Amino acid sequence: MSMVPRGANGRNMAAYTGRLMADVYWIGVFLGLGIALGVALAGLLGASRTGLVLALVAAAVLGFIAALFLRDEVASVAGAVGGVVGALAAGEVVRGALRRGGVRLGTAFLVAGAALGLALAALMPIVGYLEAVALPVLALRMRRRRPERYAGLRTLARD
Repeated sequence: MSMVPRGANGRNMAAYTGRLMADVYWIGVFLGLGIALGVALAGLLGASRTGLVLALVAAAVLGFIAALFLRDEVASVAGAVGGVVGALAAGEVVRGALRRGGVRLGTAFLVAGAALGLALAALMPIVGYLEAVALPVLALRMRRRRPERYAGLRTLARD
């Protein structure tokens, strides 16, 4: 007698569960890789709004194509969504760093390093999904904490 459960049609349920879990894993991986692509492209191009839009579109297309060639259609949608999420989240970080006096090339280099870390972390199960939730939350939090514009000497002129 086998300890592996069987479905109503008598098929082995272990094979079904294994394929399902593999799909969940690969969707998370390509979601995370799309996020890493979006972060890297936003780091390179995100200094202006036009560059950020270009990074967003390029990350979505590259994430879609990479996952389509390496896996399937569902993973390719996850790669495209990840590219959009990564570009939007990193765009806020890049523009904030440049607004506060960061150097464009240095910021791009640091963001590319973070993208590499995100890509490697996405290979761990479930981490791609966590990246997709955490990055937008952190970007929104940064946006809310953005300091108001400094009035400078204009405040002294009112007296």
